[in-house]
Amino acid sequence: MAKAPAASTQATDPQQEDTGVWLARYGRMLTIRLFETEMHRLFLKGEVHGTTHLSSGQEAVPVGVCSALEPSDYVTGTYRGHGHALAKGTDPEPLAAEMLGRATGVCGGRAGSMNVIDMEHGLVGCFGIVGGSIGAATGAALTAKRQGGVAAAFFGDGATNQAYFHECMNFAVVHGLPMLFICENNFYGEFTPMQKVTAGGDIAGRAAAYAVPSKVVDGNDVFAVHAAAREAADRARSGGGPTLLECQTYRHYGHSKSDPAKYRPPEEVERWLARDPLTVAKAKLEELGASGSDIEAVEEEVGARMERAIEAALAAPYPDPAQERATEFKS
Repeated sequence: MAKAPAASTQATDPQQEDTGVWLARYGRMLTIRLFETEMHRLFLKGEVHGTTHLSSGQEAVPVGVCSALEPSDYVTGTYRGHGHALAKGTDPEPLAAEMLGRATGVCGGRAGSMNVIDMEHGLVGCFGIVGGSIGAATGAALTAKRQGGVAAAFFGDGATNQAYFHECMNFAVVHGLPMLFICENNFYGEFTPMQKVTAGGDIAGRAAAYAVPSKVVDGNDVFAVHAAAREAADRARSGGGPTLLECQTYRHYGHSKSDPAKYRPPEEVERWLARDPLTVAKAKLEELGASGSDIEAVEEEVGARMERAIEAALAAPYPDPAQERATEFKS
Protein backbone atom coordinates (compact mmCIF):
# COMPACT_ATOMS: atom_id res chain seq x y z
CA MET A 1 0.00 0.00 0.00
CA ALA A 2 1.37 3.40 -0.98
CA LYS A 3 2.15 5.65 1.96
CA ALA A 4 2.00 9.43 1.70
CA PRO A 5 5.47 10.83 2.36
CA ALA A 6 6.20 12.95 5.36
CA ALA A 7 6.76 16.65 4.78
CA SER A 8 10.08 17.17 3.04
CA THR A 9 13.13 17.99 5.12
CA GLN A 10 15.33 18.79 2.12
CA ALA A 11 17.20 22.09 2.12
CA THR A 12 15.31 23.91 -0.59
CA ASP A 13 16.52 27.41 0.31
CA PRO A 14 13.32 29.06 -0.99
CA GLN A 15 14.43 32.41 0.46
CA GLN A 16 17.10 32.57 -2.23
CA GLU A 17 14.37 33.36 -4.73
CA ASP A 18 11.81 36.13 -4.64
CA THR A 19 8.39 35.20 -3.26
CA GLY A 20 6.91 36.41 -6.53
CA VAL A 21 8.81 33.66 -8.35
CA TRP A 22 7.21 31.02 -6.15
CA LEU A 23 3.80 32.62 -6.54
CA ALA A 24 4.22 32.26 -10.30
CA ARG A 25 5.13 28.60 -9.87
CA TYR A 26 2.06 28.10 -7.72
CA GLY A 27 0.09 29.74 -10.53
CA ARG A 28 1.55 27.27 -13.03
CA MET A 29 0.54 24.36 -10.80
CA LEU A 30 -2.97 25.79 -10.49
CA THR A 31 -3.10 26.21 -14.28
CA ILE A 32 -2.46 22.49 -14.66
CA ARG A 33 -5.10 21.62 -12.06
CA LEU A 34 -7.77 23.83 -13.64
CA PHE A 35 -6.87 22.58 -17.12
CA GLU A 36 -7.35 18.99 -16.00
CA THR A 37 -10.65 19.89 -14.35
CA GLU A 38 -11.85 21.39 -17.63
CA MET A 39 -10.71 18.36 -19.62
CA HIS A 40 -12.63 16.14 -17.23
CA ARG A 41 -15.75 18.27 -17.67
CA LEU A 42 -15.45 18.46 -21.44
CA PHE A 43 -14.81 14.74 -21.75
CA LEU A 44 -18.04 14.01 -19.88
CA LYS A 45 -19.85 16.38 -22.28
CA GLY A 46 -18.49 14.49 -25.29
CA GLU A 47 -16.26 17.35 -26.46
CA VAL A 48 -12.98 15.44 -25.92
CA HIS A 49 -12.84 12.24 -27.96
CA GLY A 50 -10.82 9.14 -27.28
CA THR A 51 -9.38 8.72 -23.82
CA THR A 52 -7.57 11.09 -21.49
CA HIS A 53 -5.11 10.51 -18.66
CA LEU A 54 -5.32 13.28 -16.08
CA SER A 55 -2.37 14.38 -13.97
CA SER A 56 -4.27 16.12 -11.15
CA GLY A 57 -2.32 15.58 -7.94
CA GLN A 58 1.04 15.37 -9.68
CA GLU A 59 1.48 19.06 -10.55
CA ALA A 60 4.48 19.68 -8.31
CA VAL A 61 6.69 17.33 -10.30
CA PRO A 62 6.59 18.94 -13.77
CA VAL A 63 6.50 22.48 -12.37
CA GLY A 64 9.35 21.79 -9.97
CA VAL A 65 11.48 20.22 -12.68
CA CYS A 66 10.71 22.62 -15.53
CA SER A 67 11.27 25.67 -13.30
CA ALA A 68 14.82 24.36 -12.81
CA LEU A 69 15.44 24.16 -16.56
CA GLU A 70 16.21 26.77 -19.19
CA PRO A 71 13.66 27.59 -21.94
CA SER A 72 16.01 26.03 -24.50
CA ASP A 73 16.24 22.71 -22.63
CA TYR A 74 14.29 19.68 -23.83
CA VAL A 75 11.65 17.61 -22.06
CA THR A 76 9.63 14.56 -23.01
CA GLY A 77 6.33 13.60 -21.40
CA THR A 78 4.07 10.62 -20.96
CA TYR A 79 0.51 9.97 -22.09
CA ARG A 80 -0.36 11.82 -18.86
CA GLY A 81 1.34 14.81 -20.42
CA HIS A 82 -0.92 17.87 -20.13
CA GLY A 83 1.01 18.96 -17.04
CA HIS A 84 4.37 18.41 -18.71
CA ALA A 85 3.36 20.65 -21.62
CA LEU A 86 1.93 23.42 -19.46
CA ALA A 87 4.90 23.32 -17.07
CA LYS A 88 7.33 23.74 -19.97
CA GLY A 89 5.47 26.76 -21.29
CA THR A 90 2.77 25.59 -23.69
CA ASP A 91 -0.11 28.05 -23.68
CA PRO A 92 -3.35 26.58 -22.27
CA GLU A 93 -5.50 27.88 -25.14
CA PRO A 94 -3.80 25.97 -28.01
CA LEU A 95 -3.38 22.97 -25.72
CA ALA A 96 -7.10 22.96 -24.97
CA ALA A 97 -7.84 23.37 -28.67
CA GLU A 98 -5.64 20.35 -29.35
CA MET A 99 -7.62 18.26 -26.87
CA LEU A 100 -10.79 19.33 -28.72
CA GLY A 101 -9.34 18.51 -32.15
CA ARG A 102 -9.45 22.12 -33.34
CA ALA A 103 -7.31 23.73 -36.04
CA THR A 104 -5.83 26.20 -33.54
CA GLY A 105 -4.43 23.36 -31.46
CA VAL A 106 -0.72 23.22 -30.73
CA CYS A 107 -0.49 20.37 -33.25
CA GLY A 108 -3.31 21.54 -35.49
CA GLY A 109 -5.84 19.33 -33.75
CA ARG A 110 -4.17 16.13 -34.95
CA ALA A 111 -2.25 14.92 -31.89
CA GLY A 112 -4.99 14.65 -29.32
CA SER A 113 -4.37 14.07 -25.64
CA MET A 114 -1.49 11.60 -25.65
CA ASN A 115 0.83 12.79 -28.40
CA VAL A 116 1.35 16.53 -27.97
CA ILE A 117 4.50 18.13 -29.38
CA ASP A 118 5.53 21.74 -28.82
CA MET A 119 9.09 22.25 -30.04
CA GLU A 120 8.76 26.01 -29.63
CA HIS A 121 8.87 25.40 -25.88
CA GLY A 122 11.24 22.43 -25.93
CA LEU A 123 8.59 19.73 -25.59
CA VAL A 124 9.96 17.01 -27.86
CA GLY A 125 6.78 15.04 -27.41
CA CYS A 126 4.40 13.12 -25.18
CA PHE A 127 4.32 9.38 -25.72
CA GLY A 128 1.60 6.76 -25.38
CA ILE A 129 4.19 3.98 -25.31
CA VAL A 130 5.29 3.27 -21.74
CA GLY A 131 8.92 4.37 -21.49
CA GLY A 132 8.91 5.99 -24.93
CA SER A 133 9.65 9.35 -23.35
CA ILE A 134 12.96 7.98 -22.03
CA GLY A 135 14.19 6.97 -25.46
CA ALA A 136 13.18 10.29 -27.00
CA ALA A 137 14.85 12.32 -24.25
CA THR A 138 18.05 10.29 -24.62
CA GLY A 139 18.17 11.27 -28.27
CA ALA A 140 17.43 14.88 -27.38
CA ALA A 141 20.24 14.74 -24.80
CA LEU A 142 22.73 14.03 -27.60
CA THR A 143 21.75 17.36 -29.12
CA ALA A 144 21.60 19.09 -25.75
CA LYS A 145 25.17 18.02 -25.04
CA ARG A 146 26.40 19.84 -28.13
CA GLN A 147 24.30 22.89 -27.28
CA GLY A 148 25.26 23.10 -23.62
CA GLY A 149 21.72 22.22 -22.57
CA VAL A 150 19.85 19.52 -20.70
CA ALA A 151 17.16 16.98 -21.57
CA ALA A 152 14.65 15.66 -19.03
CA ALA A 153 12.48 12.56 -19.40
CA PHE A 154 9.27 12.25 -17.40
CA PHE A 155 8.03 8.68 -16.94
CA GLY A 156 5.99 6.63 -14.51
CA ASP A 157 7.00 3.89 -12.12
CA GLY A 158 5.88 1.22 -14.58
CA ALA A 159 8.42 2.40 -17.13
CA THR A 160 11.30 1.45 -14.83
CA ASN A 161 10.53 -2.20 -15.63
CA GLN A 162 10.86 -1.55 -19.36
CA ALA A 163 14.00 -1.95 -21.43
CA TYR A 164 13.94 1.75 -22.33
CA PHE A 165 14.83 2.65 -18.75
CA HIS A 166 17.84 0.36 -18.46
CA GLU A 167 19.22 0.72 -21.98
CA CYS A 168 18.93 4.49 -22.00
CA MET A 169 20.43 4.95 -18.55
CA ASN A 170 23.40 2.83 -19.62
CA PHE A 171 23.71 4.81 -22.88
CA ALA A 172 23.46 8.14 -21.04
CA VAL A 173 26.29 7.19 -18.70
CA VAL A 174 28.53 5.80 -21.43
CA HIS A 175 28.14 8.99 -23.47
CA GLY A 176 28.09 11.41 -20.52
CA LEU A 177 24.71 12.84 -21.51
CA PRO A 178 23.25 15.88 -19.69
CA MET A 179 20.01 14.12 -18.80
CA LEU A 180 17.47 14.02 -16.00
CA PHE A 181 15.52 10.81 -15.51
CA ILE A 182 12.35 11.97 -13.71
CA CYS A 183 10.25 9.11 -12.37
CA GLU A 184 6.77 10.22 -11.37
CA ASN A 185 6.15 7.37 -8.96
CA ASN A 186 2.43 7.44 -8.23
CA PHE A 187 2.65 3.86 -6.94
CA TYR A 188 0.36 2.33 -9.55
CA GLY A 189 1.12 1.03 -13.04
CA GLU A 190 -2.36 1.42 -14.45
CA PHE A 191 -4.27 -0.74 -11.91
CA THR A 192 -1.35 -2.65 -10.36
CA PRO A 193 0.46 -1.57 -7.18
CA MET A 194 4.06 -0.74 -7.99
CA GLN A 195 5.48 -2.90 -5.20
CA LYS A 196 3.87 -6.05 -6.65
CA VAL A 197 5.71 -5.83 -9.96
CA THR A 198 8.94 -3.99 -9.12
CA ALA A 199 11.74 -6.18 -7.81
CA GLY A 200 13.24 -4.71 -4.66
CA GLY A 201 10.49 -2.10 -4.50
CA ASP A 202 13.10 0.65 -4.78
CA ILE A 203 13.25 2.67 -8.00
CA ALA A 204 15.90 5.23 -7.04
CA GLY A 205 18.22 2.43 -5.91
CA ARG A 206 18.32 0.99 -9.42
CA ALA A 207 20.51 3.88 -10.54
CA ALA A 208 23.42 2.54 -8.47
CA ALA A 209 23.96 -0.26 -11.00
CA TYR A 210 24.87 2.43 -13.54
CA ALA A 211 26.80 4.65 -11.11
CA VAL A 212 24.13 7.33 -11.55
CA PRO A 213 23.33 9.72 -8.68
CA SER A 214 19.75 9.35 -7.49
CA LYS A 215 17.40 10.82 -4.93
CA VAL A 216 13.93 10.09 -3.58
CA VAL A 217 11.96 13.34 -3.56
CA ASP A 218 8.65 14.39 -2.04
CA GLY A 219 6.81 14.77 -5.32
CA ASN A 220 3.97 16.73 -3.72
CA ASP A 221 6.32 19.51 -2.62
CA VAL A 222 7.24 21.81 -5.51
CA PHE A 223 10.01 23.38 -3.42
CA ALA A 224 11.67 19.99 -2.85
CA VAL A 225 11.30 18.95 -6.49
CA HIS A 226 12.73 22.23 -7.73
CA ALA A 227 15.75 21.97 -5.43
CA ALA A 228 16.53 18.41 -6.47
CA ALA A 229 16.03 19.18 -10.16
CA ARG A 230 18.17 22.33 -9.97
CA GLU A 231 21.03 20.34 -8.43
CA ALA A 232 20.70 17.61 -11.07
CA ALA A 233 20.46 20.09 -13.96
CA ASP A 234 23.49 22.03 -12.75
CA ARG A 235 25.47 18.81 -12.50
CA ALA A 236 24.38 17.71 -15.98
CA ARG A 237 25.19 21.10 -17.51
CA SER A 238 28.68 21.04 -16.01
CA GLY A 239 29.48 17.62 -17.47
CA GLY A 240 28.48 15.46 -14.51
CA GLY A 241 26.16 13.24 -16.52
CA PRO A 242 22.65 11.99 -15.76
CA THR A 243 20.66 11.86 -12.51
CA LEU A 244 17.61 9.82 -11.52
CA LEU A 245 14.97 11.53 -9.38
CA GLU A 246 12.20 9.36 -7.95
CA CYS A 247 9.42 11.84 -7.24
CA GLN A 248 6.80 10.16 -5.06
CA THR A 249 3.35 11.51 -5.80
CA TYR A 250 -0.25 10.38 -6.31
CA ARG A 251 -2.85 10.86 -9.02
CA HIS A 252 -6.26 12.06 -7.88
CA TYR A 253 -8.11 10.26 -10.66
CA GLY A 254 -7.90 6.74 -12.01
CA HIS A 255 -5.42 5.66 -14.65
CA SER A 256 -7.61 6.94 -17.49
CA LYS A 257 -11.15 8.14 -18.04
CA SER A 258 -12.40 4.54 -18.07
CA ASP A 259 -10.91 3.78 -14.65
CA PRO A 260 -12.88 4.58 -11.45
CA ALA A 261 -9.82 3.57 -9.35
CA LYS A 262 -11.80 1.36 -6.96
CA TYR A 263 -8.67 -0.74 -6.37
CA ARG A 264 -7.09 1.96 -4.19
CA PRO A 265 -7.83 1.69 -0.43
CA PRO A 266 -9.95 4.65 0.75
CA GLU A 267 -7.61 5.38 3.67
CA GLU A 268 -4.66 5.57 1.26
CA VAL A 269 -6.48 8.04 -0.97
CA GLU A 270 -7.45 10.13 2.05
CA ARG A 271 -3.85 10.34 3.28
CA TRP A 272 -2.56 11.52 -0.07
CA LEU A 273 -5.36 14.01 -0.66
CA ALA A 274 -4.45 15.58 2.67
CA ARG A 275 -1.09 16.45 1.13
CA ASP A 276 -2.44 17.95 -2.08
CA PRO A 277 0.51 19.69 -3.80
CA LEU A 278 -1.45 22.93 -4.09
CA THR A 279 -2.18 22.91 -0.37
CA VAL A 280 1.47 22.18 0.43
CA ALA A 281 2.62 25.02 -1.84
CA LYS A 282 0.17 27.52 -0.34
CA ALA A 283 1.34 26.73 3.18
CA LYS A 284 4.97 27.26 2.22
CA LEU A 285 4.13 30.48 0.39
CA GLU A 286 2.58 31.80 3.57
CA GLU A 287 5.74 30.83 5.47
CA LEU A 288 7.71 32.91 2.95
CA GLY A 289 5.53 35.92 3.68
CA ALA A 290 2.99 35.76 0.86
CA SER A 291 -0.33 37.18 2.00
CA GLY A 292 -3.73 35.65 1.46
CA SER A 293 -4.54 38.45 -0.99
CA ASP A 294 -1.34 37.72 -2.95
CA ILE A 295 -2.37 34.09 -3.37
CA GLU A 296 -5.98 34.99 -4.17
CA ALA A 297 -4.79 37.40 -6.87
CA VAL A 298 -2.84 34.60 -8.55
CA GLU A 299 -5.83 32.27 -8.30
CA GLU A 300 -8.18 34.84 -9.83
CA GLU A 301 -5.78 35.57 -12.67
CA VAL A 302 -5.24 31.90 -13.47
CA GLY A 303 -8.96 31.18 -13.27
CA ALA A 304 -9.82 34.02 -15.64
CA ARG A 305 -7.10 32.98 -18.09
CA MET A 306 -8.35 29.39 -18.11
CA GLU A 307 -11.92 30.52 -18.70
CA ARG A 308 -10.79 32.56 -21.71
CA ALA A 309 -8.68 29.68 -23.03
CA ILE A 310 -11.56 27.19 -22.92
CA GLU A 311 -13.99 29.61 -24.52
CA ALA A 312 -11.55 30.32 -27.36
CA ALA A 313 -10.80 26.64 -27.88
CA LEU A 314 -14.49 25.73 -28.08
CA ALA A 315 -15.08 28.53 -30.59
CA ALA A 316 -12.17 27.48 -32.82
CA PRO A 317 -12.86 25.68 -36.12
CA TYR A 318 -12.10 22.06 -36.86
CA PRO A 319 -9.33 21.40 -39.41
CA ASP A 320 -10.55 21.35 -43.00
CA PRO A 321 -9.15 18.19 -44.64
CA ALA A 322 -9.41 19.81 -48.07
CA GLN A 323 -7.27 22.76 -47.03
CA GLU A 324 -5.11 21.37 -44.23
CA ARG A 325 -3.94 18.01 -45.45
CA ALA A 326 -1.28 16.00 -43.66
CA THR A 327 2.23 16.90 -44.78
CA GLU A 328 4.21 13.80 -43.88
CA PHE A 329 3.77 12.18 -47.32
CA LYS A 330 4.40 15.26 -49.44
CA SER A 331 7.50 15.21 -51.64
